[in-house]
Amino acid sequence: MSPTEITGAAKNKLAEDLASLAEAQHNKEIKREISVEIPAAEVTRETEQQIQRYQKSARLPGFRAGHVPASIIRQRFGDGLKNDVIEALVPKYFRREAEKQGLIPISQPRVTDLHMHDGEPLRFKASFEVLPEIQVEGYKDLRAAKPEITVTDEEVEQALTNVRDQHATYSTVEGRALAEGDFAQASMDGKPKDGKDVEDASSNPVHMDDVLIEIGGKNTVPEFSQNLTGASAGDERTFDVSYAEDISDKRLAGKTFVYTVKVNGIKQKSLPELNDDFAKELGEFTSLDQVRKQIRENMDAERRHNAERESKDKLVAELVKRNDFEVPESLVDRQIDLRLERGLRALAAQGMKMEDLKKMDLPRLRGGQREQAVHDVKSSLLLERIAELEKIAVSDDELNRELEALAKQSKQTSEAVRARLTEDGGLDRIRMRIRSEKTLDFLYHQSA
Repeated sequence: MSPTEITGAAKNKLAEDLASLAEAQHNKEIKREISVEIPAAEVTRETEQQIQRYQKSARLPGFRAGHVPASIIRQRFGDGLKNDVIEALVPKYFRREAEKQGLIPISQPRVTDLHMHDGEPLRFKASFEVLPEIQVEGYKDLRAAKPEITVTDEEVEQALTNVRDQHATYSTVEGRALAEGDFAQASMDGKPKDGKDVEDASSNPVHMDDVLIEIGGKNTVPEFSQNLTGASAGDERTFDVSYAEDISDKRLAGKTFVYTVKVNGIKQKSLPELNDDFAKELGEFTSLDQVRKQIRENMDAERRHNAERESKDKLVAELVKRNDFEVPESLVDRQIDLRLERGLRALAAQGMKMEDLKKMDLPRLRGGQREQAVHDVKSSLLLERIAELEKIAVSDDELNRELEALAKQSKQTSEAVRARLTEDGGLDRIRMRIRSEKTLDFLYHQSA
């Protein structure tokens, strides 16, 4: 074997070493450790101040309030005194040393190797994360898909039909049984039928006090139409319904439910005439053609908005794909927290009980959110870097317009909203969000 030949095992080892070096370089970019030394005189001064604070509040037998000797304070409250000195000095000197080295921590520092002895400097090490140096590649070459948007006459007419349906009236029918086309005004209860699902019945029952069921309607579950046809007001019917695995309501998917439905009344639906009088009832319209025009414009605007949002999402995905870099774990954890908080709020709004929320496997949920959280952090950092390169800024007028919109939504004054957001740091978050949206707009329009 010549000196230049490398065996397969050696090649693998070399590849592993290079990968380890690359990972170490990544970690070096975002993970830092600094050594800090606090002068002994400063430690002594702070210790004396803390002793005086203890003397004012300490109540010890045999000593008047405020006259406990320093030596007794040191003896009785030694550990607490030491912790108070550390809490007072370590954060301040950590920030001072980080600024001196030009570092901006984005995570809470982890303090190690802390040494504190009487008459000596206080020494410690602090490890933390910083933002990575990002060199954005290829963002000027991104191309966004801009599909042609069309709205057909048939779609406008269907939307108009839906509007007409929303303004339908219902009249009571007496003296006969339910037939196809009628609406049963009913109350119902449903629960899983088989034994395994009965355990879930208390947490996932179906109960409605007043619901209209269209007999033979295209959106009506067939078993309801079959079993309620021929029923009269006051009748009660019990029947089974088997649901497919792929239905949207997951509490019903793949299960058989037994329903008890009581018919309280029979209704007939009446639709308004499609004419100019109907148009005038809808608001600031004088003719049905104006309604059609407004529907078309609304549908066109919504589709353009959705198409633009989809194109922007693809732009960001491509941007992240082209720029691989290590992201700080503290930012990923923060993003996971935000995503979980939004998800749990949504579940609570849908009626999930607090005890059920507490039973959820949060570690598993956090793991499931990680990939998207990493993507979110990367995209945010990349857009921020592009904003710096392209000198994209947020004007005071743009920020004020956003605050006015928030004030209108919350029914508060703009001044009150600004004060609240300034206090909790929300003002900077809003400014960053607007800047990110402007940067995304820049990428979208420059890709034409």
